[in-house]
Amino acid sequence: MTAELVRGQNHPLTQARLEIRVSAGKPVVAGATLSDEQGKVHGVEWVAHPGSPTLPGLEVSKQAAADHRLACDLDALPETVHRVSVLLALPSGGGGPVRFGAVAAPFVAVTGLDGSEVASYTITGLDAESAVVALELYRRQDAWKVRAVGQGYAGGLAELLADQGLPQAHQLAGSINEAVAQGLARSVAAPPPRTAEGDRSRHAATPARGQDQGEATPQGAPGHVSPQHGHQGGQQGSTASGTPGHGTPQAGYPGGPAQSDPSAVTQPAASGAGGPVNYSHPGRQAAAPPPPPPTAPPARPGQPAQPVAGDATGWSMEERLYNQVWGMFEDLARTTAAYRSAVDFAESRLEQELDKVLSDPRSRIGGQGDAAREAARAKHGQLIDRAREALDRDLAQLTAEAEVVEPALPAAFARWDSPVWQGYRVPMEIPMALRLGDLHLPESAGVSIPMLVRLPLERGLWIDSGRAASLDASLTDSDELRRLAMDTAVAHAARLLAVYPAGEYTVHVIDPAGSGASALAPLVQTGVLSGPPATGAAGVNEVLARLTQRVDLVQMAIRGGAADSLPPDLDTAEQLLIVNDFPHGFDDRAVTQLRYLADEGPAVGVHLMMVADREDAAAYGPLLDPLWRSLLRLTPVPDDHLADPWVGHAWTYDPSRVPPGSQVLQHVLTQVAAARRSWNR
Repeated sequence: MTAELVRGQNHPLTQARLEIRVSAGKPVVAGATLSDEQGKVHGVEWVAHPGSPTLPGLEVSKQAAADHRLACDLDALPETVHRVSVLLALPSGGGGPVRFGAVAAPFVAVTGLDGSEVASYTITGLDAESAVVALELYRRQDAWKVRAVGQGYAGGLAELLADQGLPQAHQLAGSINEAVAQGLARSVAAPPPRTAEGDRSRHAATPARGQDQGEATPQGAPGHVSPQHGHQGGQQGSTASGTPGHGTPQAGYPGGPAQSDPSAVTQPAASGAGGPVNYSHPGRQAAAPPPPPPTAPPARPGQPAQPVAGDATGWSMEERLYNQVWGMFEDLARTTAAYRSAVDFAESRLEQELDKVLSDPRSRIGGQGDAAREAARAKHGQLIDRAREALDRDLAQLTAEAEVVEPALPAAFARWDSPVWQGYRVPMEIPMALRLGDLHLPESAGVSIPMLVRLPLERGLWIDSGRAASLDASLTDSDELRRLAMDTAVAHAARLLAVYPAGEYTVHVIDPAGSGASALAPLVQTGVLSGPPATGAAGVNEVLARLTQRVDLVQMAIRGGAADSLPPDLDTAEQLLIVNDFPHGFDDRAVTQLRYLADEGPAVGVHLMMVADREDAAAYGPLLDPLWRSLLRLTPVPDDHLADPWVGHAWTYDPSRVPPGSQVLQHVLTQVAAARRSWNR
């Protein structure tokens, strides 16, 4: 039975391997400090934070998120450690809230690896504080307990760390904030939160303890979980629901009301006269969905459950598939982390045993040393083989699931070569999410997970056309990369047009030098653009001025609650601006307007898609750093620049490509154009 703690209350811990789950409703930084029996933190090496996420027996997230899972193995902590303090802080410089009093009260739960809650604590009573010691795990007479603390600090992380006795508190707080900013700029949108009925049952796949095992995972730390797919065959686990990612609150994610989603934002859209401007998805539900029907046949004894498409929770098949895809993404991340942890442990153990042989003079003579070395290498091989066997088993299960899920995906989630596009019809409702490509890891190149982002887009997109965007050393032709980048942008724009109902999505193009004319031909020839691509400095300024004015008008209407005061000719559809060849044709005023659209536009339905090489804009120096950070960077060729919110793997992103020679783009855009003409009559 869960102990619901209040401030100052404690509760005994009977398990050594634990997860600490945080749900904050807004992106927060999670960290932890280790201290001795007197409560002293001995240095920065005793602090786990996004820039240094692993310590012996402890692991925290590498980035800010609304949901965190911190892994802790109490038996693996150094003997001198008597207290683990869990810290939460609001990230600085991100434009978000600067005090906990402006956000929902954070919820912290200590759970076992099976998801069962041991103790929970809702941190109430915070106001001006921007950092808080949430709870602490402490040792008393060889037994561990958890205490609800809730001590807030208006001075933020620096004040909190200074109170912990760290002389380098300000420098460490600065490095943490810098690491968080870098993580947000390169992160993949996290999955939606899961309800207790919809979570997967999982078990730890952590190897035995050894020495520290590098960045992938700390020695002995739990939290890297092997997929058991408890959602299949009707088996459901339980977990504290939360909200991963770094989004803005949105009512109606699949799984619960009034929470946050990383890729979806409550956007205003035009509604009836006199009402507020509202761009929210009209089909969203604000209550927890029922569990899916038990469609999977029962598994035979000793055999894994057979995968079934859409067996996650959700109100519709679309929501169930969406949740299932993100579950597969999380499974692949954690099972790969478990494998890497096991390999690191095997390497560390081999090194220790070989050092031991070499340090003993008696083993250097005769065959005794050779036998010890052979035994150590044999044990190393056994550990590696065992880890690979577990990984292969999990990958086989994920592969089987992908084989049934991929053909069942709707058009918004499907690859361009999916048969679903051959029967395409303009939809009547906006989908939950959009596929931007695929993600895979080096150990599992045969298993690709669709990369889905929520709609409407919360962040703009940056298609990087620079040479650094390629993993393939043979792709050094900058002109070829620019062409591929523009082709990728057109494919993404076509998909956005295709998944919105007629008249609810408008695309503008800025192509100052006309260099993207060939790639833009499908959009221009089918007539789906709002007008011809803008060229020259005059065209750039005209489009930017028009969209900037639209953002200003809608923002004023929202603040004043006067949607009926908007001009009658205002296009209330979502707007997408494609910018090619930046900064060519942009003066200082145009650059300022572009930054304004990137920052303020998504909240009022104006989205940005940049096709640019950052080096071309190097003359602006750090002035444009906020612009690049505000956009989700994608590449026209495979590249390993994206990270997950759980263990921080470097995922290889593979863009969504139209098959060579395929007419699917022309077929889809022709129908979009026809529906648009009918809607305008």
